[in-house]
Amino acid sequence: MQISVQMYSVREALAEDFQSTVRRLVEIGFEVAEPFRLVEFREELVRAREQFDITFPSAHQSFLGDVDFQEVLDAATAVGVHYLVDPFWEPADWEDPARVKHLAARLNERAEQAADAGIRVGYHNHHFELAAQHGGRSALELFAEHLDPRVVLEVDTYWAVVGGADITALLQALGSRVQLVHLKDGDLAPDPAGQLPLGAGRMPLDETVQAASSAALGVIEFDEYAGDIFEGLATSLARLTRS
Repeated sequence: MQISVQMYSVREALAEDFQSTVRRLVEIGFEVAEPFRLVEFREELVRAREQFDITFPSAHQSFLGDVDFQEVLDAATAVGVHYLVDPFWEPADWEDPARVKHLAARLNERAEQAADAGIRVGYHNHHFELAAQHGGRSALELFAEHLDPRVVLEVDTYWAVVGGADITALLQALGSRVQLVHLKDGDLAPDPAGQLPLGAGRMPLDETVQAASSAALGVIEFDEYAGDIFEGLATSLARLTRS
């Protein structure tokens, strides 16, 4: 598993100086990163690849709704993205099995459209896809059963646990469908303000990493952090690399 960083973690610094922020990530030791709002930041990301020793194999971008998907694919190609991940879908739809299946069909359509560009599409969960239950299984697992084999999942391991999942069992059940995982730690409360560097909270980190061993990318992320975010990222990266 290659270690990456979700750039949403440093969104405030990016807003002040995009390129200097990427430089700091590289100096910490990140060789790959996962951008968000790919279309918006396309040109900055292209510049960053030219200036620094960093690549962006995965990216977050909303595309399941009514968007210009060709524009999204063009941005992904320009930036060098292989895994294009939609980061969110409306919580209410996960409560209805029919809507879950419809959403899977929509993602399958996007997978077909992206195939010619050599891009695999996927979805990233929060807690509500695991909290919603249908026939004794989570909405995320129902969703996975109806996905095209080309579609990947990016399991946010922290939010899956907040949603009630046994993370090792979930990762094992989803198997090789999981090509990316978000790795974070904290108090496991719905409020992200309690997130902490990896190894400092309540997440079973080592067991999670072991269960996700078939994933291509492990992405460190903070939704929020009370301390210095760059120090938090450095501490998290050091914890993973010495595991």
